[in-house]
Amino acid sequence: MSIRTLLLLIIAVPALVLSGAYALGVKIPVPQWGRDYVLSFFINQERPEFRLPDVIGDNAERPLVVIDAGHGGRDPGSVSGGVAEKDIVLAIALALRDDLLEGDGFRVAMTRDDDRIVPLSDRPEIARQLGADLFISIHADSAGDLSEVSGASIYTLSNDASSEAAARFAARENNADRVNGLQIEGQSEEVSAILVELSQARTQEDAAELAALITREGEGRIVFHPSARRSAALAVLRAPDVPSVLFESGFVTNDDDRLRLTTEAGQQAYADALAQAIRVYFARRLET
Repeated sequence: MSIRTLLLLIIAVPALVLSGAYALGVKIPVPQWGRDYVLSFFINQERPEFRLPDVIGDNAERPLVVIDAGHGGRDPGSVSGGVAEKDIVLAIALALRDDLLEGDGFRVAMTRDDDRIVPLSDRPEIARQLGADLFISIHADSAGDLSEVSGASIYTLSNDASSEAAARFAARENNADRVNGLQIEGQSEEVSAILVELSQARTQEDAAELAALITREGEGRIVFHPSARRSAALAVLRAPDVPSVLFESGFVTNDDDRLRLTTEAGQQAYADALAQAIRVYFARRLET
């Protein structure tokens, strides 16, 4: 088939369909600019280059905490009332960084400290390559039209999601980017899976302890969801050798949560509770 013939078919077929529909009185809806179903997207966009962030703090004996502000760049996360998740979680992450650095008790690295996108698979990998002692990913949620849903929650890794809602959340977050899984060099796929699972079991126990401390230290500072402790198969928590938690700071779709999330005092309250939980977590390890 010649290019000329192909072009004629491309032009003629839609014209025949439209004229036939018109003759039969069938109306075909046509997208208009500004409609919700008109989508724009990036094509052939290069993947951001993987790079390790700077570690703040000179004392190599201090615990290293990697703070992950969710989303960023062209990925705003949840959006409601003119508020984007990527902005509020970055503000909380920066406040937590500053809180932890007071007193020279910790070293800190951030997966992002500005408005740029970081591929999902890079986030836990940054913690692994830096040899982090703890990884905390900060997010905010959306309940769609259910504006009454509110409160913070803490997710830890589980292959079996703790609830249907947690499973849906895991699916949504994991779709932000593709993760190929961890392959331990020199091992078969089956052995690698077993080793990763064993390593994750140990770090999951530590992560569960931190989650409990966040709820304890956040009492009176943070409004928690009735089901504050959750588990899900979240890709961002899959670093097998780094205890990891995901902190859902609240719902941007709830007026009260959004007010707390967007004020400096509210953001500092989140940061203070997280920082205190982290301090207690590491203090307990020094005792053992």
